[in-house]
Amino acid sequence: MDGVEKGGVEITEVSIPERLDAPDAGDFVAAIDVRNTVNAHDSGTRDDVRPADELLPGWRKQEFEPKRMLVARLDGRIVCRGVAEFRLGEATDTAWLHVEVLPEVRGRGVGRAMAEQLEQLARDEGRTKAIVYAPSWRAGGERLTAPTGFGHVPADSRETRLLLSLGYRLEQVERGSRLRLPVAPSLLDALLEDASAAAGADYRVHLWGAYTPAEWREDICHLLTRMSIDAPSAGLEEAEDPWTVERLLADEREEADGPRTPFVAAVEHVPSGRLAGFTELIAPAERDRPVDQEDTIVLVEHRGRRLGMLLKAANLAQLERLRPGHPAVLTYNAEENRHMLAVNKALGFTPFVYEGAWRKDLS
Repeated sequence: MDGVEKGGVEITEVSIPERLDAPDAGDFVAAIDVRNTVNAHDSGTRDDVRPADELLPGWRKQEFEPKRMLVARLDGRIVCRGVAEFRLGEATDTAWLHVEVLPEVRGRGVGRAMAEQLEQLARDEGRTKAIVYAPSWRAGGERLTAPTGFGHVPADSRETRLLLSLGYRLEQVERGSRLRLPVAPSLLDALLEDASAAAGADYRVHLWGAYTPAEWREDICHLLTRMSIDAPSAGLEEAEDPWTVERLLADEREEADGPRTPFVAAVEHVPSGRLAGFTELIAPAERDRPVDQEDTIVLVEHRGRRLGMLLKAANLAQLERLRPGHPAVLTYNAEENRHMLAVNKALGFTPFVYEGAWRKDLS
């Protein structure tokens, strides 16, 4: 994309470097600095501040998860980052968009200019639907309730006003939750014991780290594909995101180049010899930073046996055994996903932010 100027704002595309010490890495690093400054300012914490070397592997996954990054400059200085993410398979109609603007330049049209440019980029890519996940940190005041009936966001916050003015509609609310670590061993042991008893002898837990064992690759790909359509998506109508063994291996190779460590717990349905679910935690290199809870899924046909609790408790025990010292685990769930929220509550998770999921039809 060639540079575009809108109302004194210059918008250009960022080249994704192979390495952070590459000659073309400057804009990428500056864009990540914007991301981190915005997240620290808006949240009041450094929980979501990520070093560039931690985020670079995700940006290099272009074959199966194409994405583009834009930056906006005022007076030559990068003050805003825009992200457009795409998918393959049935999801080729959708673009996931995100805008971050430094606090000191808000109210000057930078965010709007970036949002409009991202929408045009999505149209140029043939996408007909845009989805935006926008965190709302402010509490109190008039609220806008999601059509699902679960969750709400501020009705007059900056992000709500901008999205409504651009023609987006709120479809869903997600809850960000934090679990303080360590979980009391007595509680974790009791939850694990109860869940194991409920699951019974037909289910067996397997644990691993950075690389999926060869015998489970096909099953993990099936679970990841199902995750894209089984998770509640309300009126967002998110389509299937297909995973293959080729994609899984490529993903694991890219992540192995980064500083983070994955911890996986999967549950086997012993009679069939197939995996019925899995969960993943991703730990940063620094022990004083929170761990991310990534995907958790139990296949519909195996639900009702407390396998979600079994997986999460087993993986938390694995994390504490192999990487003690992290202060917390962070996770996001749709507000209407009451079963998983109940599992999280039993483990000790408490809400820290609510995030609106917004949709706009671009055609």
